[in-house]
Amino acid sequence: MNAPEGRRQHRLSLPKRTIQPGALGYFRWGDIGDGRKVLTNDAGEFQVLDDASFQTLLAGGIDTDHPLHATLHAKGFLRADLDLEDLARKIRRKKRFLGNGVHLAVVITTLRCNQSCRYCHASRTDMHRTDTDMSLETARMVVDHALKTPSPYLCFEYQGGEPTVNFDVIKFCVEYAREKNRYENKTVDHSVVTNMTYMNQERADWLLDNGVLVCTSLDGPQAVHDSNRAWRGSDTGAYESVIKWMDYFNHRYVEMGRDPELWHVDALTTFTRTSLDHWKEIVDLYVERGIRNIHIRPLNPFGFATKTWKAIGYEMSEFLDVYGQALDYILQLNRQGVQIMEGTAATFLKKMLTPDDPNFVDIRSPVGSGTGQLCYGFDGSLFPSDEGRMVHGMGDDLFRIGHVSDTSFEDAVMHPTVRTIAAASILDSLPMCESCWNAPYCGVRPLHNYMQSGDLFGLRPTTPKCQQHMGFSRMLLQRMADDPDGQNLTIFRRWTVDRPRDPAATAASLVTPAQNA
Repeated sequence: MNAPEGRRQHRLSLPKRTIQPGALGYFRWGDIGDGRKVLTNDAGEFQVLDDASFQTLLAGGIDTDHPLHATLHAKGFLRADLDLEDLARKIRRKKRFLGNGVHLAVVITTLRCNQSCRYCHASRTDMHRTDTDMSLETARMVVDHALKTPSPYLCFEYQGGEPTVNFDVIKFCVEYAREKNRYENKTVDHSVVTNMTYMNQERADWLLDNGVLVCTSLDGPQAVHDSNRAWRGSDTGAYESVIKWMDYFNHRYVEMGRDPELWHVDALTTFTRTSLDHWKEIVDLYVERGIRNIHIRPLNPFGFATKTWKAIGYEMSEFLDVYGQALDYILQLNRQGVQIMEGTAATFLKKMLTPDDPNFVDIRSPVGSGTGQLCYGFDGSLFPSDEGRMVHGMGDDLFRIGHVSDTSFEDAVMHPTVRTIAAASILDSLPMCESCWNAPYCGVRPLHNYMQSGDLFGLRPTTPKCQQHMGFSRMLLQRMADDPDGQNLTIFRRWTVDRPRDPAATAASLVTPAQNA
């Protein structure tokens, strides 16, 4: 594995006596393939070196006349004249999200759903189960509770089941939060994560008129989407409904005079085994639909996916092989003038190429469970994240941290379970993670570890998430290193640029809504 490489400097081919630690700044290192090494530090800086240059660096041979000196010195990889204040300032900026508090409130309006997705994580119930609907009384307590966050920005994200089945609760939360926020004076967004199959004209127009962001799932061409996301009780497939309502919303945004690059339906794609064989058609569909951001996501070991894994699952190595092919194809399209980016890559690139961390709650240290997000179950139960709610739905109450009726906001975020999750996800204190070159860009998911091994900490290098994050970072670094004309870097830099709908929201949160969908 790559994680221990930073500990094996004494086994380098270079004789130990020629290593000059006094010449070296603070960095981790590792192999990224083809004999190349990468250096990284806590400020997010990185440098790829061939083996000869790396050996020269360790031997203290990068003097002021060396062609790499200026670059390595500016990034803090050389000890001579190291500006510790500047390095500390960069690290403070990278970690400033830690002082923001909870900025994402996941609200489960109902567990009822009219679809039977093969990988469903949400512990859905049948459409007649109105007992799994959130009540207006509970919804009021949820809004009151969530607005207690010290964060100047808050996004309410409505999920299910299919959240629009209980549309009255969405309407109530949006309107009540708007009224309540007159006194809180926060920047508040609302986002609904919907399968689009329960949408109608009245609901769509209300969401448009009230500025609610819309995110859906589009798993690929009709055969792929309808295979992954079956629609019970319908003669037509779910794909047709998704396309119809995506077109409606996007057309109406233009009619309302809104910038279509900022106002559009976001779409997510979850890769099953079927998807792996159709990755190019999936990317082509997104391009054809004018969708400029495709999130290629692997399956998670939750909910119904655990029961259907033999049919829909795969090894992480299989996913990464396909992901690499898709990434190269997306880069090729960009070189041809097609504006589309891969969303997960964009998150990692923001960590690599910008001075800020995007504060994506699932890929940060510590993880955002209970500190960057809270999840409110349909009955008012509190969870550190939506995954915690999913585990609860599978019969394990470990991650239930209270109820909105009797658990204060402070008690929720300071709950022993939240604190334990934080301790289990601080990379600087985890064996092997603390010396791993990918630490500045990575994030541990303790709930995934728990689901796979019964241990929040897990054995990190053997986990699929470690393999996934290491694979993503290595691919991005390789494509920047194998880039003689600089086109890949130019494209990647473009992917890191955010044009916020509301500049105040970005300044307050450094977060993309619907990130937990």
